[in-house]
Amino acid sequence: MMNEISQDAAGPLAGLGSLVEVGGPVVAILLGMSVVALTVILAKLWQFAWLRLGDRRSLDAALDHWEAGRAEAALDVLAGSRSPAARVVERAMGGCMDAQMSEALLREEVARLAGDWLETLRGQFRTLEVIGSLAPLLGLLGTVLGMISAFQALEAAGSQVDPAVLSGGIWVALSTTAVGLAVAIPVVAVLHALERWLERFRHRMQDAVTRVFTLRCAAAPVRNAPARLHPVSGEDAPGGGRQDDRKRTGSHGD
Repeated sequence: MMNEISQDAAGPLAGLGSLVEVGGPVVAILLGMSVVALTVILAKLWQFAWLRLGDRRSLDAALDHWEAGRAEAALDVLAGSRSPAARVVERAMGGCMDAQMSEALLREEVARLAGDWLETLRGQFRTLEVIGSLAPLLGLLGTVLGMISAFQALEAAGSQVDPAVLSGGIWVALSTTAVGLAVAIPVVAVLHALERWLERFRHRMQDAVTRVFTLRCAAAPVRNAPARLHPVSGEDAPGGGRQDDRKRTGSHGD
């Protein structure tokens, strides 16, 4: 029983060992790249799940409070979310409530913060892109090297050509291409899925920030608001009364 279990467990490892033995260093490099790609993919999935990139309830609830004029309640909702979009929207709302900050400066600050978060979330995407691009090329390189070895063996055989020698060399050569494609295809597919996930998150964050600025005048309780300026009448203008007196005096003199 234990022998059967050990044999079953050793089966995949033995298969990988034989594959490396057949394909040589090219297959070994491809298997190493597959391990790196799998590690990066799992790390990115954990990061996206931990930061709750798909969380829309917090943003919707905060924007509802903001639209109703309950700015403090909106900030409380955002404070309880781990989403980077919550941090960006929270900064936008806080800036709207600060009368000392101009809207142009606030937009620049919010754009900078959003860009920092997006750059952090894009981390290691380049690694997956490189693996997805290089794996087929490495597989093709292994195939070319294998074909060269097969034709060299065929040449060494001279007149006693054995078709098995050529077919065996071609089989070994094509195995590296198969391994390269097997590594590249899932990596590229997962990379596109992650990029689409991040693109949807960026769109939701941009939409939420735009709604904050759109509703700024109606919803934000401005702190330290400057005194409202009233239109100045002719009598209140400097010298306005004296000018009227001069006109009246001149008319009496006439």
